[in-house]
Amino acid sequence: MPLKTNSLKYTINPNPLLTLCLALLFVGFTNAQEIIEDEVKEATKKVDSVDTSNAFKVDGVAAVVGDFIVLESDIQKEKDQIEAGGGSIEGIDNCQLFGLMLERKLYAHHAIQDSVPVSDSEVRKNVDYQIQQFLQQTNGSMERLLAFYKKDDEKSFRDEMFEINKSNLLAQRMQSKIVEEIEITPEEVRAFFNKIPEDQRPTFGTELKVAQIVAEPKVSDEETQKIIDRLKQFKADIIEKGASFRSKAVLYSQDPGSASKGGKYTLNKKEPRMVKEFRQVAFALQEGEVSEPFKTDFGYHIITLEKIRGQEYDVAHILLTPKVSDEAIVEAKERLENVRKRIVAGDITFADAAKEVSDEKETRNDGGQLINPTTQDYNFELTRMDPELYSQIQDLKDNEVSLVLKEEDRTGKVKFKLLTVTGRIDEHEADYARDFLKIKDLALEEKKIRAIEKWQEEKILDTYIKISNEHRDCDFSGNWLKK
Repeated sequence: MPLKTNSLKYTINPNPLLTLCLALLFVGFTNAQEIIEDEVKEATKKVDSVDTSNAFKVDGVAAVVGDFIVLESDIQKEKDQIEAGGGSIEGIDNCQLFGLMLERKLYAHHAIQDSVPVSDSEVRKNVDYQIQQFLQQTNGSMERLLAFYKKDDEKSFRDEMFEINKSNLLAQRMQSKIVEEIEITPEEVRAFFNKIPEDQRPTFGTELKVAQIVAEPKVSDEETQKIIDRLKQFKADIIEKGASFRSKAVLYSQDPGSASKGGKYTLNKKEPRMVKEFRQVAFALQEGEVSEPFKTDFGYHIITLEKIRGQEYDVAHILLTPKVSDEAIVEAKERLENVRKRIVAGDITFADAAKEVSDEKETRNDGGQLINPTTQDYNFELTRMDPELYSQIQDLKDNEVSLVLKEEDRTGKVKFKLLTVTGRIDEHEADYARDFLKIKDLALEEKKIRAIEKWQEEKILDTYIKISNEHRDCDFSGNWLKK
């Protein structure tokens, strides 16, 4: 994966392990200014009153940006971590990496100065999520994870990740704040397009429109009631017998993301990160209250509200997922096979069949049409399509119906689906009329980049900055040396 050296170009990294590898390099706080003279700070670690042979070199300061520092070791560490995460640093030198780190520190410093909000609970949630992702890479072994990052214990690892995530979130929020009110007019879009030489106009890849029909195995009424009754018994044990909600969650909850933590989550009224039903129940509770069992797409829950801290709600929950019988799985598959026969025979259109039988409420009323989560339209560019979806439709001709496909998520939930390609736009050179929305996005992105560049130029001059002599020969894209 080539590394973008200009952080003004917004990129999304789909690899969570690489995301942390990149993030783990940005920790440190101090104060200073201007140009650091070359200093090699030496310290001696005294083992006892006689033996002083174990001397070590204190890490030198490469740069100070506001209240943040970059250590000399951070540059090589960043390269090592990128490579360890599967990234490529080919063609990227130390100066480019160093410049990227300086930019991030500048954003984070001014985010603090401007009181850009980043809550500790949000940072902790990010850390929890990242650790769960990394543990999947080590087959759940925390020991292997700590060994890989050379940490003595989980607490020190979490503490470092907390500071890293907070710094990175501050930088991200600062960038967003800079461009949040930037808009673009149709005249600006046309001017942007017209200034591109004809032989340099962008080429847009092949795009497909995809529709699907989903069949989910039905859970029996008896199994559903069994789950509800069990949750009611948990509630009774907690209220009437003083049982620990957290202990129940550890022992019985089927939520892999929270069971080990006693079912704990922190919700924020301004951040709708949980499903609607979960949030509605949680925000309606009083402190210490335990909810009745309720349903979400994940199963059935009970929640207790532990504490309210302004906009933040500390809750714990227990999730139980009803089991689907083998007979229900067979029925769902056969149901779709019969639907496919009707579509192929011409007895019903794919769109009408989706409205009639699909269990996916998000798409069935739209004839099964999938919405691209990135662009919020129906078009999926082949080169950016989800790999699993691409593998399922790559050999389909237009309006051809796939065989019945089986999918199973990480919780073991099974569903079946039919797919079809309902439209296709072949690869082509950008056309102003047909591709107006894409061109508008490019023009808006350029305008945002210019705004950030201007902000950066001004803030570099206003910010306390030191660059060590060792790095003053770098050809920076920004005026970090204030020349």
